Amino acid sequence: MTSYQDLAALTPAAGEPDWQALRLAIPALRELDATPQDPVHHAEGDVWTHTRMVCERMLELPDYRNGDAERRFVLFYAALLHDIAKPPCTVTQPDGRVTSAGHSRRGAVDARVLMWRAGVPFALRERVCRLVAAHQLPFYAIRGDRSGHDAEYLARKLSWEVSLRELAALAEADMLGRVCADQRKVLDDIELFRELAREEGCLDAPRAFADEHTRIAYFRAGGGIAPDYPFYQASGSRVVMLSGLPASGKDSWTRAEGGGLPVISYDDARAELGLKHGPRAGAAVHLAVDRAKALLRSQAPFIWNATHLSERMRKKTLDLLYAYHAEVSIIYLEHGEREIKARNSRRDSTLPNQAIDRMLSHWEVPLATEAHRVEYRPAC
Repeated sequence: MTSYQDLAALTPAAGEPDWQALRLAIPALRELDATPQDPVHHAEGDVWTHTRMVCERMLELPDYRNGDAERRFVLFYAALLHDIAKPPCTVTQPDGRVTSAGHSRRGAVDARVLMWRAGVPFALRERVCRLVAAHQLPFYAIRGDRSGHDAEYLARKLSWEVSLRELAALAEADMLGRVCADQRKVLDDIELFRELAREEGCLDAPRAFADEHTRIAYFRAGGGIAPDYPFYQASGSRVVMLSGLPASGKDSWTRAEGGGLPVISYDDARAELGLKHGPRAGAAVHLAVDRAKALLRSQAPFIWNATHLSERMRKKTLDLLYAYHAEVSIIYLEHGEREIKARNSRRDSTLPNQAIDRMLSHWEVPLATEAHRVEYRPAC
């Protein structure tokens, strides 16, 4: 199995990457040369041709040449993996256009699983994954996105999720590593995005806010709140929301550090109703949510113990909590695959390890933009 040390050794300081060794280390790369791209945006050809060009351009950029070993690792593997999910996402439309909708988000998940299994340190892995997830945004951020968010909002929010310096470098390499008619225009927009980030003071650090509540209120509202002045915070529950794969230590954390607070748990609700994982899951969810609402109405503090594995799953819980003006801390826990599956096999659970494998396709680590505080507790 490919290890972090293997990947680190294949990170070039300069010169030509060892493409053959990289394709042996990361088998998914072998599918890229059979994946077409739309010639309007990629006249250079297939995804592998584009990927190699992007990596080569990345090695020429000042942010790469002048970066330390960690930055070079992050930027190189972000460039190498930025289109890793194009094979399953690529569709030829009836009019002949080739599209790959959703490849950035799915690519981030694929990169996360690949690097988790290789033992890449958590902080480095997540820097790569967040770059893959956001790699297209600087192409159009200066003009705003489809949801109507303006450039300032996008830069401010992204700065809490990813290094904007590294994101701009990846976007520049992505655009230089292709043949298209609008290349110069998009490169200009990427440079404008850099300048906006500098003006906002968030090219190399998250954009400052008056306080945590103002920040989360701003992100949830999509802007429209002055970031430099405290936004009124109504009283509500203080909630610790746990997140992580099954058997990652959430129950242990609750026992050791939960302080005896009430716990909302889908697993406990299933056990109380005599249900296994899967069938009639809705009944357990309703029971847990009803109990959470009672605690929220009384403004009592509590812990919500669930996997909360994807952004969509967390949003359902967070929307409920914020509707009651809760102050939310997310604690994310993680272990390696071998440890998680060994723990899961030992515990009294109706969830098989094969189900954990299926859950990996939805695995998105919480971002700092989701809650008042987000704490990461990886095993390495």
